[in-house]
Amino acid sequence: MKQIIILGDGMADEPIPALGNKTTLQAAETPYMDLLARKGRNGLLHTVPDGFAPGSEIANLSVLGYDLPAVFEGRGVLEAASMGVEIHPGELAMRCNLVCIDGEQLVNHSAGHISNEEAEELIHFLNNRLGDETFLLYPGVSYRHLLKMQGGDKRLECTPPHDIPEHPFRPHLIRAAHPDARATADALNSLILASQELLRDHPVNRKRIANGKHPANSIWPWSPGYRPQMKPLSELYPIRSGAVISAVDLIRGIGVYAGLEVILVEGATGLYDTNYEGKAEAAIKALKENDFVYLHIEASDEAGHEGDVDLKVKTIENLDARIVKTIYEETLTWNDPVTIAILPDHPTPCAIRTHTRDAIPFLIWHREIQPDSVQHYDEFAAREGGYGQLHGDQFIKKVFNPD
Repeated sequence: MKQIIILGDGMADEPIPALGNKTTLQAAETPYMDLLARKGRNGLLHTVPDGFAPGSEIANLSVLGYDLPAVFEGRGVLEAASMGVEIHPGELAMRCNLVCIDGEQLVNHSAGHISNEEAEELIHFLNNRLGDETFLLYPGVSYRHLLKMQGGDKRLECTPPHDIPEHPFRPHLIRAAHPDARATADALNSLILASQELLRDHPVNRKRIANGKHPANSIWPWSPGYRPQMKPLSELYPIRSGAVISAVDLIRGIGVYAGLEVILVEGATGLYDTNYEGKAEAAIKALKENDFVYLHIEASDEAGHEGDVDLKVKTIENLDARIVKTIYEETLTWNDPVTIAILPDHPTPCAIRTHTRDAIPFLIWHREIQPDSVQHYDEFAAREGGYGQLHGDQFIKKVFNPD
């Protein structure tokens, strides 16, 4: 039996008054996810263990069944793997956002979803001006980039920028979590402030402002770590080969360490305008050639971070109509049976515009599964699901060996 996980990043939410106190999942028209919920089995999954923040890096590693205390080394090293940047002993890697600062306020975590071309120009500019034997900057996708520091101490307290939109940034600068890490924190904070001076009048930002767009006028490093020790999924579960499809460096980096083939899809943006059809076609092709596919769609998470309720509903409906429908109807015709699992990694409620650690709803379906009583796919219906509440690697084990 083959398996595919379809993950709608951040699509779980909380009841929203504007939607008649429904969540975005409840309000969205999702006939195919509802169909699979009725024909399959459902439950809730706790993706954020105690002691960890509810980031996508934590939640996606958890979905794949990894032991977080044993393998987690920060977001930056995972994204480095996707970018082909080697992390050597003695090197610290960090995710490095381009953000928008207005006065003392951090306006948003994405610099208005800056384009790849603009961002690459700014990162190369900063690396030429600030890069040295200690710091190197590497361009990634849109606002998501990489900072590598020689000799850095990872014992830092860093605030993800998507946690503090429209908040003063200075109280959230990097802090040392251990006295020996103070020099690292001080050096990184100096780098942040130096980037603001350099980016303030850069031509890219002058043009963005003239066009009514948010400037990318600061870097924001966070999620520090060293090279992780992760076993490939083929050593942990009964699969011979697998693939990962995502527009996001983080997820592709997890895939690299998990031993999955990274498949790039033209037009995959990580936003509401991503190439849904291309991703569905790539997933089908990959599933024909592999035992396991991890298909990640970022759009709902970004809508949640923007606090855009209508857009988030639209992204969920797009996932259902342009991804789930296509994959379900295609694999239904195959002789080889396929297990389809659908879930978010964490909630990203529009009301607070950041992640929470609440359990997320999931469904698992294959042709022979005995369905439970759930009739719709959403956060509340899943509470009555036959799988109950799962933790750790219990979900991925059910995917590979469903009841």
